[in-house]
Amino acid sequence: MKTKVKAKIMDELGLERTLNRLTHEILEKNRGVDNIVILGMRTRGAYIADRIHKKIIELEKKDVPIGYLDVTFYRDDFRIRLKQPEIQVTKIPCDIDNRDIILIDDVLYTGRTVRAAMDAIMDFGRPSSIQLVILIDRGHRELPIKANIVGKYVITSIGEEIRVKMREIDDEDAVYLVEISD
Repeated sequence: MKTKVKAKIMDELGLERTLNRLTHEILEKNRGVDNIVILGMRTRGAYIADRIHKKIIELEKKDVPIGYLDVTFYRDDFRIRLKQPEIQVTKIPCDIDNRDIILIDDVLYTGRTVRAAMDAIMDFGRPSSIQLVILIDRGHRELPIKANIVGKYVITSIGEEIRVKMREIDDEDAVYLVEISD
């Protein structure tokens, strides 16, 4: 499959501004950090969660539990899509019962990955709430899932994708709209 960059949605500075805003919205919505647990979805959602976690510590002067979810085996399509699934570690650092979970991912598309994440979370306990924080919402939902906090809405067409680049694994911070062709 070939990809062609159609547009740069965010550069490094735009991504930083968006992460700052997401952090402030999380703090405002939760009136601080006393009951929250941050969970980043593997892979890029985990890096976004790490950055938001650092910003929260800087602003609130308090540490917050942070963990990571791999939802590969919770997906309803993992046998179809992945012949050899790449499994990563799920790490939830504390008891999540009656806690407010801040679930963070890079792109919201069909809603299936988020549904899988909620199934995974429920296997670890019964949180008070799950708040979905998304960097980019690209529409085209297949399930009735809506983010609580969104960095940017980018409506895409069939054959287009959003590619989030994080310097930790991609050597750059940016968000691109790309066209996919055979």
